Amino acid sequence: MRLKDKIAIVTGGGSGIGRASAELFAAHGANVIVCDLKGAEETAALIGDAAMAVTGDAGRKEDVAGLVRAAVDRFGGLDIFFANAGVSGGLKSIFEQDAEDWSEILRVNLIGPALAIKYAGPVMKERGSGSIICTASVAGLRSGAGSGAYSASKAGVISLVKTAAQQMSGSNVRVNAICPGLIETGMTEFIYDRARAKGQEDKLGHLNPLKRGGEPIEIAQAALFLASDDSSYVNGHALVVDGGLSSSHPFNHQNYGRTAI
Repeated sequence: MRLKDKIAIVTGGGSGIGRASAELFAAHGANVIVCDLKGAEETAALIGDAAMAVTGDAGRKEDVAGLVRAAVDRFGGLDIFFANAGVSGGLKSIFEQDAEDWSEILRVNLIGPALAIKYAGPVMKERGSGSIICTASVAGLRSGAGSGAYSASKAGVISLVKTAAQQMSGSNVRVNAICPGLIETGMTEFIYDRARAKGQEDKLGHLNPLKRGGEPIEIAQAALFLASDDSSYVNGHALVVDGGLSSSHPFNHQNYGRTAI
């Protein structure tokens, strides 16, 4: 019960990483407000009385402010905000993405977490402590894991949590990010479906040392760590959970020398 009597908000909670995290938070004693454009009620139903479903847009300030108010009104405060909602924007190149693509991806993926910090931070500060977690990506670390707009948005999240951690100095509110690698969710469904249709499912995640893709629960476990007091001295950090993908530049294992396994 690492989150006993804590109050948490999880955006993008209708499926994938968000649903796995909301269920795990609740299993560890938290009351959870689940927010998504669709699927929030299904997640809340899976959790039971400890959950409240809200249909909302995590990149819209009125909706994010409303989530924080709901936490205070329903449960009496707020301890954890997992700003997880995001969109991929596909795999278009910079030359194929127009200004509207960039605007929408940045609105959800970067402005959304900024709004979470803006509205949740003061409430947590008044409460005396809190943990804000934002979903970034290995795409924010280097190229090759997403479109130009998506990668830029996630790099922005990594910078955002560092800046916010400094600006929340002295509040006992921690701000961190998680950088997932390839995880099987609705966002990556087309990648998994394409590989399976070609009989190449064994190729998924083959570029990382663990030679597999990840599961939503594996990111949820990282979120639980950052949400709990187990990470009480972790702040302004981007935690990479990618099977080792970002530990190296690309190389050919066959030509790596005799010491390679």
